[in-house]
Parts: sequence; structure tokens; C-alpha cells
Amino acid sequence: MAIALHILSPEGTLVRADVSLVTLPGVCGPFTVLKDHAPLITALEKGHIRYVEEGEEKSLSIREGFVEVKDNVVKACVEV
Repeated sequence: MAIALHILSPEGTLVRADVSLVTLPGVCGPFTVLKDHAPLITALEKGHIRYVEEGEEKSLSIREGFVEVKDNVVKACVEV
């Protein structure tokens, strides 16, 4: 089972994918979410969201946002 990644912005959905991991630019430093990660909600700062989809690493630059991690679903609302 993979992690469901949803990245949204005011303009619409930017990413909707099943990924094996996602690294986010948290305000206290970057952190990586793997399968069965503990639930959390935190703010994001300027940086890159990096994720691995079907073995390929991908990246998205953001200005700021926030993220919720719960039940192998990562939902990020961001400004790009």
C-alpha cells in the first residue's frame, strides 16, 4: 500500500498520486513521511516538496503552506 499524496493550491489540484515517500519543507526543518507515519499537522515554508512516484523522484517548489498527515494520506495546501 502506498501513501496518497494530494497537493492543492488556490488555483486547483497540483498533484494527486500514490507515492512511496514524500519530503516536505517544514518550518522546523525538512521531514520525510513514509507509510504508517504518525498523524500530524504542520506549517510549511519556502522550499521543495519531493516525492517518489513509481520509482521516479519528482519535486514541486512552494512558497508556503500547511500539511496534514493521517492514515497514509498526505494533504498539502500550498502557495506556489
